[in-house]
Amino acid sequence: MESRIAVTEGAVTTAGLAPAPHEPLLDEVSIALLAHAPGVRPSWSLGELPGGLRMLEVRAEGAPVEIRLSVPLGDAAGYWHPQGGWRRTLLADWDGRARVSLVDGHAAGCLYDHSGATMLTFAAADPVPETTVRFGVSEENDTHVVHLLLPASDGPHQMLLVPRAPSVATAMRSLRGWFTQSLTPMKTPDSARTPVYSTWYAFNQNVSAQAVETQAELAAGLGCGVLILDDGWQELGHGRGYAGCGDWRPDRAKFPDFAGHVARVRACGLRYMAWIAPLLLGPDAACHATWAPFAPARAGVPGAHVLDPRRPEVRRHVVDLCVGLVREFGLDGLKVDFLDEAMVYAGDGAGDVGRAMITLLTELRDALESVRPDLLLELRQPYVGPGMAPFGNMLRSFDCPADAAANRVRTIDTSLLAIGGAVHSDMLLWSPDAPVESVARQLIGALHSVPQISVRLDRIPGTHRESVAFWLRQWHRHRDLLLDGEVEPGRPDELYPLVKAAAGDHCLLSVHSDRVVPLDFASHRHFHVVNGSARGRVMVEVHGGEGRVRGVIHGPDGRIIEGLPKFMPEGPRSLAVPRGGLASLTITEGPR
Repeated sequence: MESRIAVTEGAVTTAGLAPAPHEPLLDEVSIALLAHAPGVRPSWSLGELPGGLRMLEVRAEGAPVEIRLSVPLGDAAGYWHPQGGWRRTLLADWDGRARVSLVDGHAAGCLYDHSGATMLTFAAADPVPETTVRFGVSEENDTHVVHLLLPASDGPHQMLLVPRAPSVATAMRSLRGWFTQSLTPMKTPDSARTPVYSTWYAFNQNVSAQAVETQAELAAGLGCGVLILDDGWQELGHGRGYAGCGDWRPDRAKFPDFAGHVARVRACGLRYMAWIAPLLLGPDAACHATWAPFAPARAGVPGAHVLDPRRPEVRRHVVDLCVGLVREFGLDGLKVDFLDEAMVYAGDGAGDVGRAMITLLTELRDALESVRPDLLLELRQPYVGPGMAPFGNMLRSFDCPADAAANRVRTIDTSLLAIGGAVHSDMLLWSPDAPVESVARQLIGALHSVPQISVRLDRIPGTHRESVAFWLRQWHRHRDLLLDGEVEPGRPDELYPLVKAAAGDHCLLSVHSDRVVPLDFASHRHFHVVNGSARGRVMVEVHGGEGRVRGVIHGPDGRIIEGLPKFMPEGPRSLAVPRGGLASLTITEGPR
């Protein structure tokens, strides 16, 4: 989801803002401060943390403060931030705007050059306060600037800074390490790290108990471990709008015995989750008259208003509602949607939305875990940053139906700053008449996350099911490498065309364009090369010495294909890996 705030007042560019003196901060980054209160003179200090991170502390005597960071343009190539979407090259500073909070992004960003090395990497240590960010190229000053307007605080504002790093991913690992030590992520059961079958794209709102149970049995046989029943299970759940939201009771025409249905799906070996948007209130809901006074603002989605989480009555209602569903119907967890809609109340002077959401989500998690100790809670972009780690253990990419490239980009974007829970793909969708290579491409696009699948498994060809089964087997085989290994995806503005995941002797590389894939024989013994490109071969280049190898090449449906050489000298060569295929090789004799 793109996040842009129109320029409605003040200077068009940052050069026209009230002046403030700049001082050297770190590397080539300089800093200036401006308090938004008369007579206040803000100050700053910079300390070093374990691992080389720096902590910037800004004191402004309880006044709102503007932190201005500036970097000479040099060889700048792009700027990444959690709300960037597809706008990840260099914007002009009159165009770069964002409003972030706990449930809508994070005050963080990374400027990098054409080699991929970072020039500025920062993140707010406190993920909760609503922060306005201005960023981009200052045409007047030949610099890239980031201006953060922070609300008043009783204590110092703290900002993490990462010195120059060889890549965005390297810099973000430093930030994630700090957040992991500073926050307590929600417990992540093994089922949160298991492929999911979701009903959304397969059925939209046209779900029924029998149809879902048919898919559940097939999904379990293909390697899924969780089922998510999406929108449409509830009364008034039709029409693709949200005018019926609020009551959250099963539609008896679709699910005459919802608890029995859940038990039957669980008997297939799947955990069961249900979708809910607990802050939405529609005019058609039976409870509308009761709760309308607590939902004055209209939602950004059609047909609904938003319950104000700053009201204690609303928080009690949401907790009681969710706990009641889990307890009454035997659910293993919830897919909690549209939490970012709470931001309609940001800046209205009635209290900080982020602080209220912390209270609500803490109460919700604690109450649900008292019923289900191994609780599953799915969150989605844009509320998957480190501040949400205590409140969810499945962190899903924003909707991108049938778009394998978007799934790859969005899951990697999420993983750059997410801690704790497992990053999940958006649900995979393809047409029943698609070639098997297209099916494999969808699965490969989700490979570096936990895949979620949403097609009618009983209506796709057998070759499609073979491809799903093969790639889910490969995903299970390499799960720890894919989810926990050291991932290097390259430059964000290039959309991560070559993604490397490495741990110990194993290295998995997925290539998504016509790129040369490096195989470092001196560093790893086992290589897994995934062809997500449009070419029927992969060009590799051996480094670190020649070697004898053994292995196998698989097609997109898992069938074995001949063609892997027995000996690979240093330098480039072509491997006959088909589109949607996989080459796995082990060095049997060579370096080390």
